[in-house]
Amino acid sequence: MIFFTADLHFGHANIIKHCSRPFLSVEEMDAVLIENWNAIVKPTDTVYIVGDMFFRNAVSADDYLQRLNGKKHLLLGNHDKDWIKKADMARHFGSVERMIEFSDGAHKITLCHYPLMTWNSVAKGAYMIRGHIHNNTDADYFTLIRNMPNLLNAGVEINNYRPVSFNELLKNNVKFKEGVCNRGRK
Repeated sequence: MIFFTADLHFGHANIIKHCSRPFLSVEEMDAVLIENWNAIVKPTDTVYIVGDMFFRNAVSADDYLQRLNGKKHLLLGNHDKDWIKKADMARHFGSVERMIEFSDGAHKITLCHYPLMTWNSVAKGAYMIRGHIHNNTDADYFTLIRNMPNLLNAGVEINNYRPVSFNELLKNNVKFKEGVCNRGRK
């Protein structure tokens, strides 16, 4: 099985407030993220982490990574430049890239931490899975993103704080974008 996730920000206390995460402490957040991950991801599953896995973490990335199930692939985000220098990347990741394109057998998919306005085969129904802007809907660019059904947010805030399958990602993005419309926001 293939799963997607983004913007976990393990170890980042300020992300709780910044993104209105429902946790009282960074320790609680990290424990829930690990528990949720391992409840769904089996050791033989593949997980694409679409950037920003750690930020300002006091616990080493290796300590977290050894506890997470699955074959992991990292797409580098803006907060990944420091921790990757200290972690045993070859031990924990099958690949580390800035952007990749692949097919899951049913869909052409581009993965990149940053949302792109166009990508290979977009006119033929290809998908782009991204992270970076979390659950922020206040920026002017969200009007464009909301109207792009094949641009999917893998961020944990809209995916129940766990990795999700492609079909779950589709459903969660529709709900999120419809919820934004129903609240009268951009």
